[in-house]
Amino acid sequence: MTPVLETLSAMLASPLMQRGLIAAVLVGLAAPVMGTYLVQRRMALLGDGIGHMALTGVAMGWLTGAAAGLGDKDALAVPGAIVASVGGALLLEAVRRRGRTSGDVALALLFYGGIAGGVLLIGIAGGTSASLTGYLFGSISTVTTADVWLTAGLAALILGVGIGLRPALFALCHDEEFARASGVPVQALNLLVAVVAALTVSVSMRVVGVLLVSAIMIVPVATAQLLTRSFATTMAVAMGLGAAVCVAGLAITYVQPLSPGATIVVLAIGAYTVAAVAAPVLLRLRDGRARRTAAA
Repeated sequence: MTPVLETLSAMLASPLMQRGLIAAVLVGLAAPVMGTYLVQRRMALLGDGIGHMALTGVAMGWLTGAAAGLGDKDALAVPGAIVASVGGALLLEAVRRRGRTSGDVALALLFYGGIAGGVLLIGIAGGTSASLTGYLFGSISTVTTADVWLTAGLAALILGVGIGLRPALFALCHDEEFARASGVPVQALNLLVAVVAALTVSVSMRVVGVLLVSAIMIVPVATAQLLTRSFATTMAVAMGLGAAVCVAGLAITYVQPLSPGATIVVLAIGAYTVAAVAAPVLLRLRDGRARRTAAA
């Protein structure tokens, strides 16, 4: 057996890597679905703001676990992140809808408040800022079986909403005023997008970390837009790219002691760079083929 096959066999035989690979595939498929809508709405940084609020939720989970006397303070970290990120997304949507604070200021408040709240609460819970490192940059070694099941459930919900409601959500993101005039429940869908985006951040947190979560939501979509023309095709290609870079990044970190989140994001940006260089060439070939077909 070649060294590559031996390494691959050992990786697939490891329960830790099995859990990590399942989580990576689920995150890679689910995150770009909501990212497609955020890019369409020009809200690419929303994931960053929610991610910072999720960090406060992680610390809240630690604090709750410490108060309850749980042996594993980390047990409530993901549920705490879900609660905090959903609350932050709803708050941001309320601020955006009322128009009292510009969107960039509201996002800045989430950025700074989320980081500060997380560091303060983790200290109160008896931890240190180092305790948050795995959540900041991702840590596959902390993925438990319960995390895999929770990730699977949330990913199924995200995919169900993102794909099942695609026509209505596309109308909302493309032209909100036209969607409202057409009878689309704009306010309810805006809240739904905010909540599902928050769940996407919570799903991705274990794999890429809250500081990098927006990248796996946005970069595969930006790459897919260079190669496709329709909204549905963009989403499908972005999902494939997301899953591919997550699995590839995880495989690399099995061989080299690197941060999984950082590795995944670097691979995603590398894919975008390659697509940016290749897209004009592919476009010229496509246009030339179309002209030859028309001439014939």
